[in-house]
Amino acid sequence: MLLSKAIYNAPMAAHVNIGFVLRWLCGVAVLCILGLAGEAVAAEEAPQQASDLTAEIFSYLGEPDSAKAETTLQHLLANPDATVDLITRTIQTGRVYDPQPVGIMPDEQVVVRERTYHYAFSVPLTYQPSKAYGLVVCLHGAGFTGEAYLERWESRLGHDYLLVCPTFPAGAWFTRRAEDLVLTLVQLVQAKYHVDPDRIFLTGMSNGGIGTWLIGMHHASRFAGLAPMASGLDDVLMPFLANLRSTPVYIIHGAKDQVMPVELSRTIARELEAIGYPHVYREHQREHPMAGGHFFPREELPDLVTWLNAQRRNPVPARITVVREASHFQSFGWVRIDATDAIAAFSEDLVSKRDELTKKKRYARLDAAVTAPNRIEVETGLVRRYTLFLNDQLVDFSKPVTVVTNKQVSFEGMLTPAVETLLRQARLRQDPRQLFPVQLAIQVPKPAP
Repeated sequence: MLLSKAIYNAPMAAHVNIGFVLRWLCGVAVLCILGLAGEAVAAEEAPQQASDLTAEIFSYLGEPDSAKAETTLQHLLANPDATVDLITRTIQTGRVYDPQPVGIMPDEQVVVRERTYHYAFSVPLTYQPSKAYGLVVCLHGAGFTGEAYLERWESRLGHDYLLVCPTFPAGAWFTRRAEDLVLTLVQLVQAKYHVDPDRIFLTGMSNGGIGTWLIGMHHASRFAGLAPMASGLDDVLMPFLANLRSTPVYIIHGAKDQVMPVELSRTIARELEAIGYPHVYREHQREHPMAGGHFFPREELPDLVTWLNAQRRNPVPARITVVREASHFQSFGWVRIDATDAIAAFSEDLVSKRDELTKKKRYARLDAAVTAPNRIEVETGLVRRYTLFLNDQLVDFSKPVTVVTNKQVSFEGMLTPAVETLLRQARLRQDPRQLFPVQLAIQVPKPAP
């Protein structure tokens, strides 16, 4: 075609130099071949580069050595292909899970804060790495072990859940070490198995139910639901129920319980009803030959599993409430309390009520809500500084954002998503559904005298 055009375009009176045309044609052909070859090489290199970037992102997120992680982060920040959008998509959908052991593993071990703990673990025999599964964490009562609870639950959960049942000495789930154990196990299972981050549940019986309340309230944004059984809360801990705005609860208690009086759960249910939070309250009349009314009847489990099946976490709700004492200043969803006036501080025992600030329930509180497009209104109590973590589910970054704190405008302007913020928060949270490329620190204005 090129030769015919060259001949056609030559003047009629001129003699066509066929040799020249052929040499020109060969040159064009070579250039075309080189161009196609270049495109082919580029096409081959693109998937490899994308694969390398994906591997580097997940290497950073999972690297236990903080110094090595920082080196990987700096390499990512220097990569022009590592954009906010690409990293977000990669974290949410790019993870590939390797095959892992399945079945019942009754005596696994994990080290937390230099102590070794045992846990029982169950994975459906039909587990497929390509499918996302729910995760149930079950906390035993005093005098029991995780393995004993695994036997009760495993056969009734079905094939859509992983089940992990840790063992903690004396069932003291109301301690900081127990809290660390539960959170570590959730991350450990997520690192190996394909867990749906919006279907993680915490449940427990007796002391394990107390742990479910405490750990679940302090870390409510991690769970799709809580199911405490035959348990309760001290009065000084009741304000932390406010953290469960977006975390439904399924409460079970025996009316004839002589160990944990049923009034403990009735009081909590009344409070949840008063503040309008989602919950189910089940009170049974059954008695066990040895435990009396202080037990979890097998007959109640099918309804609970049906409830679990219906729950999905909302990872970025438009409104969020957090109540904190001074030892729990970690992020809570898309907010974090950073500094406060003098408030109570829990010790290793999370139900401690020895000091006057705890007895007076002097805790910090923050309510944040997206009340209109790109407008966030915040109400605080005893808070001096807080941080908002934002993504495009909450605001439109192409337009100015307004933050109002205690009815005063505390920020108004443009916000720019940053790869570094996105990656650092993703590594800290280990939650692919809570990704935030913007963080905004707000100083709370002092009230007028």
